Amino acid sequence: MEKTIDESKQGESLVLEQKEGNKRKLFIESYGCQMNFSDSEIVASILTEQGFNTTQSLEEADLVLVNTCSIRDKAEQTVRKRLEKYNAVKQEHNPNMKVGVLGCMAERLKNKFLEEEKIVDLVVGPDAYKDLPNLLAEVDEGREAINVILSKEETYGDISPVRLNSNGVSAFVSITRGCDNMCTFCVVPFTRGRERSRDPQSIIEEINELWNKGFKEVTLLGQNVDSYLWYGGGLKKDFDKASELQKATAVNFAMLLDLCAKAQPKMRFRFSTSNPQDFTLDVIEAMAKHKNICNYIHLPVQSGSNRILKAMNRLHTREEYFELIDNIKRLIPDCAISQDMIAGFPTETEEDHKDTLSLMEYVKYDFGFMFAYSERPGTLAERKMEDDIPEDTKKRRLNEIIALQQKHSLLRTQQHIGKIEEVLIEKASKRSDAHWSGRNTQNTVVVFPKGDYKVGDFVNVKIIDCTSATLIGEAVGYSENN
Repeated sequence: MEKTIDESKQGESLVLEQKEGNKRKLFIESYGCQMNFSDSEIVASILTEQGFNTTQSLEEADLVLVNTCSIRDKAEQTVRKRLEKYNAVKQEHNPNMKVGVLGCMAERLKNKFLEEEKIVDLVVGPDAYKDLPNLLAEVDEGREAINVILSKEETYGDISPVRLNSNGVSAFVSITRGCDNMCTFCVVPFTRGRERSRDPQSIIEEINELWNKGFKEVTLLGQNVDSYLWYGGGLKKDFDKASELQKATAVNFAMLLDLCAKAQPKMRFRFSTSNPQDFTLDVIEAMAKHKNICNYIHLPVQSGSNRILKAMNRLHTREEYFELIDNIKRLIPDCAISQDMIAGFPTETEEDHKDTLSLMEYVKYDFGFMFAYSERPGTLAERKMEDDIPEDTKKRRLNEIIALQQKHSLLRTQQHIGKIEEVLIEKASKRSDAHWSGRNTQNTVVVFPKGDYKVGDFVNVKIIDCTSATLIGEAVGYSENN
């Protein structure tokens, strides 16, 4: 639940520039959060060097990979259906095709996929992609291959993901892997391992390389970016064993933001996802200090009830969350904030639900990602709590949360009307080929007539109208960032 899941991208297959001389065909599609899509780019980069070019034709693929998510039951069911489809194509068209599962679901269901159901040839956990060449050699020899060992180090700092399928304007850069927070509803700590951070030097090098390739915006990614901590390598939980020199020269998330903003002052920076318990005042201060760090924070809260937050093992209270919100609004008055919310967590009462609605009224989020609770195998909640809220109650509570969020979203977008805001053009508008679509610093989509502007331009746009999700405007000239 801690990761933003873009429904429009689910099941998207990766398409890259063809490398001359590569004879084998790779079909790779991704489900889940941005982290998974970023990992798929790394996998493609590794396999390009192993003689594979991507294809969108399942029938002609020599290797089919699906990068999976274990966070929601719906994603897992979708992946199972895809595996059935792959195997049907394999039987009917291409008996030599090899099928593999990557990512979080691979880690959790490794034995089931390989030994019990025998539906895949290859199972690769999220830290084992560098081992893909060896695993493929095993599969080519007719053996099943598995590597789901979770690494203690940041694993892909030295591999540049291939980003040719992106819009060429905005890119994702992973800064941490794993998570130390044992939220009872979440499988991430069991599938991506303990939390470890990436060398800040390699992050800055990747950002500089992206700038040189024409990218204008980077989103720093992690299961929990705020707890980023580099002290020379190793797990975050072992920081207390570090030497005095390591502690004195350690880089935390606020420092990393500062380094990024200074390294490329004309590039915009975003980050995702944040955890309220780790979101410190120095991060807000770093955002306020640098114009090129976007005024947008995705700050999942999951529930407004202290009792439910405790049951979820969220290590913050409702009151501490309000204090954080107050600090954000004091230092960055026009900051946009979005939420994740779970309706119908085990034992949730009507009083708990009302606490969630009253928290939403206090914050007035710009937008949100809202779900009815679904039990995830392997989580603490699944092992220790009964899923005791009736489905119709979950649905009603979720609908009430969604309705309130839609009201607040409209209220928040209406506050932009009449203002001139900087927009980074990303693509043509879905609804009109005569309009550009981009986002302002608050991460709200803005559409405006194309004029002579092009993708990648920073443009000042006067906002003249809005819906609950989109701002409509007219360009008034290039911004100083251009």
